[in-house]
Amino acid sequence: MAKKQTAGRERLGTLAPKFAELNDDVLFGEVWSREEELNARDRSMITIAALFSAGLYPQLKSHLVLGKEHGITKSEVVEIVTQLAFYCGWPKAWSTFPIIEEVYGNETEEGIPSQLSIFPIGKPNTAFAEYFSGRSFLAPVSSSQVPIFNVTFEPGCRNNWHIHHAEKGGGQMLLCVYGQGWY
Repeated sequence: MAKKQTAGRERLGTLAPKFAELNDDVLFGEVWSREEELNARDRSMITIAALFSAGLYPQLKSHLVLGKEHGITKSEVVEIVTQLAFYCGWPKAWSTFPIIEEVYGNETEEGIPSQLSIFPIGKPNTAFAEYFSGRSFLAPVSSSQVPIFNVTFEPGCRNNWHIHHAEKGGGQMLLCVYGQGWY
């Protein structure tokens, strides 16, 4: 479930209460919650592109933070800006890169920080890539009796492993050890 947006009321509640209501309840409450049409990550990418194109840097920064929460990686944001620089203006890209650096800092895109996990991240999951939208990594943890694997998802990666086709004896067990997940 999406986090309730309150920025409109917090910043403009007294000055422009109707605008604040439309911002929080309609734009972020109704439009952004329509996951069947576009998920939050895709909406963030589109919004980042639109704000970059218009040169609206304060709003762009807020949506970079939101996009990061929705799983957009630093390299993806850099690629969006690089692509659009040719269509929207080179100076806009130069103005945006410091904002990206401020929001993402020196983060790497290796998934779970190694110091936070006892499980190995593993190698790119090419064997089962068809079940994922985005990159995932697979590391064997045990092969005795029941094979156990650690699957690491890149931010924003989704999977289609919700259906278990075991003939007998169960299916799969999912233990979440870090991050966030939605079903």
